[in-house]
Amino acid sequence: MVLKKKKEIQVDAFILDQQQLEKLQRFSKAEEQNLASLLLHCAQLSNGIQQIQCIKQIMPLVKKMDQNSACDPMVKACLDILGETYFALGVKNPLKKVLASSLNGLPERFMTLAIQSFVCCLREELKTTDIYLYRKVLDNLASCMEDFSLGRASIKNLFEEVLQFLQKSLLDIQEENRQNHGNCIVQTQLMHDLLIAIKVSMMLVQKLQENIQGSLWKHHESFVWQSMCSLLKSSANFLMDATLLQTVQTTSGLAVILFTKAMYEPVEELPSLVSDLLLGSMKHAGVPAWFVSNCGTLCTEELPDSVLLFLCHGALAMLEWKNGSMGENGEKLLLDIVSVLLSLSSELKESSTATSLSRILAIWTSSALAALVSGSPNLKIKLNGNSDIIGKLLEYIYTHWEHPLDAVRHQTKSIFKNLLQIHRTTITGSNEKSDPFFARLTKRLLSLEWHVKGKYASLGCLVECVGTENILQLDRTIPAQILDVMNDQSLAPYASDLLETMFTNHKAHFTSSFQESTWIDQWHDIWVSPLLVILCEGNHDQATYIIDYYLPKLLRYSPDSLSYMIRILQASADANLGSCSTRGALGALMACLRTARAHGHLELSNIMNNGLVSTECIRQGLVHQHSQVCIDALGLLCETHRSTEIVSMEEMELIQFFIMYNLNSQSPSVRQQICSLLRKLFCRIQESSQVLYKLEQNKTKQELLGNSSKRHPLGILQQYKDFMSSVCDRLFEALFPGSSHPTRFSALSILGSIAEIFSVPKGEAQVFQLDQEIDSTRVRTLIQCFASTFEEVKVLAFELLMKLHDIAFNVQDSENLDLLFQAAMDLSTSTKPYDCVTASYLLNFLVHHKGLEHTCLGKYVQHKPWMDENTSVSTVEKNTLAVIKLLLVNVEEEIFHAKKSLLQAAASFPIYGRVHCITGALRQLPFNNLTLVAEWKEMVARLILMSYKLSAVVSPVVQSSSPEGLIPMDSDSESAGRLQMILHEIQPQDTNDYFLQAKILKEHCKAESEKLADHRPVENICTEMRGKERQTCDVTAQMVLVCCWRSMKEVSLLLGTLCKLLPSQATSEPSDGMITVEQVKNIGDYFKHHLLQSRHRGAFELAYAGFVQLTEMLSRCNSESLRKMPEQWLSCVLEEIKSCDPSSTLCATRRSAGIPFYIQALLASEPKKGKTDLLKMTMKELISLAAPLNESSSVIPQVHALNILRALFRDTRLGENIMPYVADGIQAAILGFMSPVWAVRNSSTLLFSALITRIFGVKRGKDENSKKNRMTGREFFSRFPSLYPFLLKQLEVVTSTLNSEAEELKIHPSLFLLLLILGRLYPSPMDGTYSALSMAPFVPFIIRCGHSPVYRSREMSGRALVPFVMVNEVPHTVLSLLEGLPDSTSPCIRQNNIHGTLLQVFHLLQSYLESKQLVSSDFQQGLADIITCIGTKLWLAKR
Repeated sequence: MVLKKKKEIQVDAFILDQQQLEKLQRFSKAEEQNLASLLLHCAQLSNGIQQIQCIKQIMPLVKKMDQNSACDPMVKACLDILGETYFALGVKNPLKKVLASSLNGLPERFMTLAIQSFVCCLREELKTTDIYLYRKVLDNLASCMEDFSLGRASIKNLFEEVLQFLQKSLLDIQEENRQNHGNCIVQTQLMHDLLIAIKVSMMLVQKLQENIQGSLWKHHESFVWQSMCSLLKSSANFLMDATLLQTVQTTSGLAVILFTKAMYEPVEELPSLVSDLLLGSMKHAGVPAWFVSNCGTLCTEELPDSVLLFLCHGALAMLEWKNGSMGENGEKLLLDIVSVLLSLSSELKESSTATSLSRILAIWTSSALAALVSGSPNLKIKLNGNSDIIGKLLEYIYTHWEHPLDAVRHQTKSIFKNLLQIHRTTITGSNEKSDPFFARLTKRLLSLEWHVKGKYASLGCLVECVGTENILQLDRTIPAQILDVMNDQSLAPYASDLLETMFTNHKAHFTSSFQESTWIDQWHDIWVSPLLVILCEGNHDQATYIIDYYLPKLLRYSPDSLSYMIRILQASADANLGSCSTRGALGALMACLRTARAHGHLELSNIMNNGLVSTECIRQGLVHQHSQVCIDALGLLCETHRSTEIVSMEEMELIQFFIMYNLNSQSPSVRQQICSLLRKLFCRIQESSQVLYKLEQNKTKQELLGNSSKRHPLGILQQYKDFMSSVCDRLFEALFPGSSHPTRFSALSILGSIAEIFSVPKGEAQVFQLDQEIDSTRVRTLIQCFASTFEEVKVLAFELLMKLHDIAFNVQDSENLDLLFQAAMDLSTSTKPYDCVTASYLLNFLVHHKGLEHTCLGKYVQHKPWMDENTSVSTVEKNTLAVIKLLLVNVEEEIFHAKKSLLQAAASFPIYGRVHCITGALRQLPFNNLTLVAEWKEMVARLILMSYKLSAVVSPVVQSSSPEGLIPMDSDSESAGRLQMILHEIQPQDTNDYFLQAKILKEHCKAESEKLADHRPVENICTEMRGKERQTCDVTAQMVLVCCWRSMKEVSLLLGTLCKLLPSQATSEPSDGMITVEQVKNIGDYFKHHLLQSRHRGAFELAYAGFVQLTEMLSRCNSESLRKMPEQWLSCVLEEIKSCDPSSTLCATRRSAGIPFYIQALLASEPKKGKTDLLKMTMKELISLAAPLNESSSVIPQVHALNILRALFRDTRLGENIMPYVADGIQAAILGFMSPVWAVRNSSTLLFSALITRIFGVKRGKDENSKKNRMTGREFFSRFPSLYPFLLKQLEVVTSTLNSEAEELKIHPSLFLLLLILGRLYPSPMDGTYSALSMAPFVPFIIRCGHSPVYRSREMSGRALVPFVMVNEVPHTVLSLLEGLPDSTSPCIRQNNIHGTLLQVFHLLQSYLESKQLVSSDFQQGLADIITCIGTKLWLAKR
């Protein structure tokens, strides 16, 4: 049962102007309905859906008109108005399509009139001169050409005008885009307009070809020819313009080929022209002059890679590949395209272009398949599975089937599927199943490890060619192997898809091969029995993923298998009940029944009545030791295929039994599943109750549920009401004071679902209302939940109270309200941080109460006239403003006292709580709909000023070079002297020598205590100080630090909220915006100052949270000065980092403190779909700083650059845009590791760690050598080609130090890093001969690393050698390693060398045997030689 929200269709109604209405009124008749009166009635309707119904009546009315009515002026007037309406409607308005569809049925006699009207309207449209209104005209042109005969006829009549408009629009938009350089919002809009203009131009040429075919227009003087040349020239310019969006360039590639195809003669020569363009072998002699003059930029020898890619796409999409219409030239072009695409695959690494390339390769395979059908024998040879082209494409597939981009993986699967079809087409007539290409491919795929995700989709495609039976003949254990893989969630979906393909194909094979159904038992043994064993005894994750992914597919394909499963499990359910770690047969039965019921394969009442499953059995499941069995049993009761199925009494009793025992589950995932399943049950009750109400109204009581007619609708509804009431009682009982967090979370979540589902829509009877169950005690219970230390409980309680706020406030008296408000104000200055969160939720709840301003606020806030005068002001707005004002007055006073003594402020009235409450109150205000604008403007200005003042008081502590070291608890004179030196550095804004007090505390404790006792707020603290001087002092100092960094946190979040929630004014003139440009700039400078200078992690991490809100707002802002601020800030900070000025306040320790956060926030706000220019500029700067060319430069910029790069590579928001810089990052980290400066080496290590995670993925298990976080050597070097020469060179340098005998103990610093990377690679049976990068050069260097004196290096070199030795080279390499071991007569025996060599031999042999390679005669011979060689070296073991 899937819960879907019903969408209401919104249709904007059209409105006619006064002149049009008068025209219709003149022609309409009151006594009978004519076309004018129908249109008039339609225009007067305000509902778009009603207008649609009305428009549908037009054609039947028109068809009834007689022959003479074509001359009627009324018809002409109505058609004019219909034309004007059509062109005025928005392109996405359903009315437009309905109108076009109706007018398509216009009788022939009215067509001429209608075309005249539409031509007249279209001509007016084409006169548009405002560039920003071009989009509307372009949308109208596109609509006219899409299945609208009248529109197409109008465009034919105005063909030249339309061409002229398109030509003009392309040039105008391009010029406007150039003038708005840097204005992202306007440029994005213009780019999309340009895209539509190019698409409409292409539609015009494609759909109205008859207008531009024939030889008349091909005279070079004709207007149409000149316009086509202009369109071609513009498209070629767009294609070459790298500043445009990639979608615009792609579409321009299509347009260039399409326009050239329309203009070029003879057409047979076109493929040769395109081939020459792609290969850069264009000879101007044979090319028409018009092509050279319009596409001169494309005729150069070296086209950019992206342009070549888009031209390939254009050729594949726009040329006709079927029926062999292009002859030999076409076949040559097809092969040229694939060679260009494969050469580009090693060059294009940006995520967007890599995705485009994979998509275009998939299109190529489809085109090749189409061309093969009628292709020449030569083409079939060139595209056979054993050909070079297919071999290279397979290499591409093996390299990209585990690509991090989902789109690339998906396209890789399509390419593989099409390649198999291409090979099948080339061997038509021969036996596919015994074909050597398929056989070789199958063996290779099966020999791959199961953790390779690409294996599943590829095997699935292969099964469709060779059949499951053929694969099972090679290895009968494959189904069990795939099921074993399903304990890993990342592999489970792939594995289940492969299993589905295999069992479907296998069943089809059995059905076609055997007449009787005797084969079903054999099929069950292979595909169902292993599943049942795992469900009963398998580990938790594996069973869960099999139930989620595999079981529904199996039951959907073979519902009959359910009875087999129930029979097997029922037999052992009583004996095998399972335990806390295994589900047992009972758990497996619950899972199977739940899945079957949810997918509509069984009715619960049927199996309970038939005695297949007893109520007692389900009851056992509901309280099982294994939490997942409980969930499955609950799912069996709650999930149904139909959302209106009646809930039986047995089900309701079982649900009550479940709730009694399972509310306090300790597992968060189990709690969420319980809430989700009960929500489905409540939805079922609600929806089935609506059906029952209708049945009751229609008096069809006897037809209810056929044989269950004894259950009366009103009786069932009463049972529903009683059940829901008892559930609510149980849930409120569970919320007693002191109840555990899990119980509260479950109870509040379920109550929230009930309140939401059973809310009363207008005009509908409701079976149950939570409001009726609420009294003052229960409201108090919910308010007490605010005191929970878990914020999620506070959130749930608050949301529930908001859903019930009418009844919640009705049961609150004014005295109670006063107490709650007072409690909130007291909690807002508590020294316990979670108390201020409680205060915030309490205040947010109370501001919805109408009586708050008179009952509570009147005591604190002076009554303002606007409180009474303006009745349109909402209660929430008035109360929130008053509460914030009160909090602000208190904060301002407390800041004044904190300036005098930070110690007192931290101990008695921490200010951060009040600020937290202000932020919370602001966040729930509807800022788009405020009435008291002037008051809010003043309030915002005061809040910003208060934030700066508070920050000035607390920032000296968090900006100290050692904020944690400011705990003044040392009392001896020497320590006190050192402390004084530290304190002298920061000089906080503190007038009564707080730090000096701490220093001399022991000597003058009594005097100080008495002096402090005069200040009433800290009276109780001082008493403690007399008794436990030392301890209290410790705590107080920690409280100062907590108070300071939390205050900084709250100030940052408040300023971030103000920037995010309040609409920014575009100009400095007064407007409805509540925050000025100047204020935003000041806030930006504030964040910059604190992020770049704070040392305390809590302070700068949370300043970052506020700054992110600001930068996101700036990127969407209309004001150009604000929008350019991130770029300016970024340039400034990069300059400051580069300058390494001694006076710079940037923090070079603490991993550069807030600097990486600052740069992260600026880069993350940049639109992801643009050109990401800021990211490119920043990465270029940082990488040049991180790996400086000259050693003499200062190390501080290098440290900053390494720390910032680490943060950026870890940031998921930058996604694939950061991947092109990974190789440079690795190089910087490895080179930095060799620095003599410790700070550089430390930062390089951290960067290297982040990059290993970014490349190989997050390590999920504890196994260091797990194959999950690895990739094949070929895949690694194809994704990061620049690392191939770099790693090779570094390895050479490293091994040169190991080689010299005198310096054997000198260990090169980067040895470990190099082996760590190389050890993460693994060999693939797919490694072929087509890879451009040979692994062989690495082998001798890695072998040499095995001679290292460090044990860990020898071990790692053993693992690192494996991926670099080709499978067929293993015996030869092992033999040469063994022969390198010393003989008994050798003069010098080095133990490290012997140990390293033996480790390398061991890992090579182990990897070969684990890879499941089918043992060949060559390997057996090699193995015999190895054994013989080992025999000669046995003396080493006998020493």
